[in-house]
Amino acid sequence: MDPVARGTLINFSTRVLSVAALLGLTALSARMGTEVQGAFALFTSAEGVLIALLSGFGVALARQASQGGARQAAPLAGAIVLACLLAGLVAGALLAGLAWTGPEAYGMFIWLALAAPLLLLGPSLGGLWLGTGRMGPLAAQSLLPPLIALAVLGGASLVWPGQVGLGLLIATWLLAKVLVSLGVVGVLWRGKGLARPDLPRLRAEWPFVLAIGLTNLIGLLNYRVGLLLVERQLGLGSAGVYSIGIVVAELLWFVSSSLTQAVYGRIGTPDGERAAQLTVRTAQLSWAALLVCMLPLGLLATVLVPRVLGPAYADSLEVMAWMLPGVLLFGGASSLSAYFTNHAGRPQVAARVAGLSLGLNVLLSMLLIPALGMRGAALATSLSYAISVLYLGWLFVRHAGLPLSDLWWPGAPLRQDLRTVAALLGRWLPRRKAS
Repeated sequence: MDPVARGTLINFSTRVLSVAALLGLTALSARMGTEVQGAFALFTSAEGVLIALLSGFGVALARQASQGGARQAAPLAGAIVLACLLAGLVAGALLAGLAWTGPEAYGMFIWLALAAPLLLLGPSLGGLWLGTGRMGPLAAQSLLPPLIALAVLGGASLVWPGQVGLGLLIATWLLAKVLVSLGVVGVLWRGKGLARPDLPRLRAEWPFVLAIGLTNLIGLLNYRVGLLLVERQLGLGSAGVYSIGIVVAELLWFVSSSLTQAVYGRIGTPDGERAAQLTVRTAQLSWAALLVCMLPLGLLATVLVPRVLGPAYADSLEVMAWMLPGVLLFGGASSLSAYFTNHAGRPQVAARVAGLSLGLNVLLSMLLIPALGMRGAALATSLSYAISVLYLGWLFVRHAGLPLSDLWWPGAPLRQDLRTVAALLGRWLPRRKAS
């Protein structure tokens, strides 16, 4: 099987299982009430901000590994362990201060403050596997935390029916992530993926790390600014309902991100023409796949959300509907960003686009939420996604020296990919019928 197809299959299968586990956790928190769901959504958003801010370590490690191999990247990985521990201590102190002085809903951030030093190790060191295209360990790293948390919370719900609350949910989630992070350190240590820390190399990578962290932080805030503004303007309960719409709409990105992750190392090739062609192929295949998946996802959510979570979450379906077009378009942005980050070494381009999207999102949300409520926040997010991905696409074709039509008009590689998928389905379906 083609390495890209194999990597995509591993990632997609893993993400399907991860989605199932995450949806199980979401269902547990949502059934505790809209305010509990809103609080848990705020907590996971804060966790995401912390990881995004320091995600440059993992991307720098992936870039080193994709260009020089795992052994050459091992000293940098050792330095990153020390940097994550130190950064986690500083972040933990800031989170503790926010938990102490911020609004009542932020009191739960104290748990995140305690876990921060170890929480960052797994996502950062996973860059070593991402850069070398080792999808198996990377898949296990992403799948284990939600499975562990769901198993523990499911067991607790059976033993103590009705007694599982937000505190246990948060503590279990963080404990699962910390255990997996420690496991990643252990596996890399035994496999000689960690070496004596090379601090001068880390200092040389520092501008790149900061640029990536800023880019991903702005990107995550762009994804979650609507939730934060809904919570501030409409309350914690509305934030809980809105968060379900976000969760459902963003399920589409598990398809596009699986594909981008599988080819991330190859996009980092120094061959500019090859990197550009692979980027176009990945972006177009992402858009085609998301277009196919969008309608079934919407129909499935319409049936399941009210039945599983209850009528209190009915309005989340409208949020989802307004967000889906923008989410679909934004699905191609991951490969375009990978081109600038891993091939061109210019993460500031993705940062600039993410900043544009964030600014548009905030401005439109401030205008539309008072008039349209949650619908306004979803519409603002969808519009900001669409405008920013169009701008990123224009920057890409200009840098790669391609005609604009090469990106936006389906070409021979996409038609070949679709024929390959159709052939695989054609061989698979008769086997299913025969069995």
